Amino acid sequence: MNLYLINILMALIWAAVTGSFSLANIVFGFLLGALALYLIREQVGSLGYFRRGFKLAALALLFIYELILSAWRVAWLVLSPRMDIKPGIFAYPLTVERDFEITLLANLITLTPGTLSIDVSDDRKTLYVHAIDCSDPDGLRRDIARGFERRIMEAFR
Repeated sequence: MNLYLINILMALIWAAVTGSFSLANIVFGFLLGALALYLIREQVGSLGYFRRGFKLAALALLFIYELILSAWRVAWLVLSPRMDIKPGIFAYPLTVERDFEITLLANLITLTPGTLSIDVSDDRKTLYVHAIDCSDPDGLRRDIARGFERRIMEAFR
């Protein structure tokens, strides 16, 4: 059985035993279950479970960082007296292959201010992205590859 599901089951059992199904108690039960799984990690083979959790946290932190940074850039562009931008669409060659990974990458790009995922090619090898400032499309491709796409592959493979 998947260790994530076991951890959720342990959290629900904790909530049932304590008699409180509040969000805080379920989260506490989840953390308590994660601690229990960590203590017996060698017996149940859960080393990858905790590594994946750290990789997911790193992806979430990268998204928050990129969100703040790009929001600042877009605000600076909008508030500057002379908007020296070159909006455009560029093709991004995908390294991720699974539908979930492509969807996650497209959503992370879309949720970041200044960029918008437009379409995926029929062969699922190219993602088309609109950028508010597409003066350096190679730099944008490099940023996506080194940032979101790399972290997605680390977390889900």
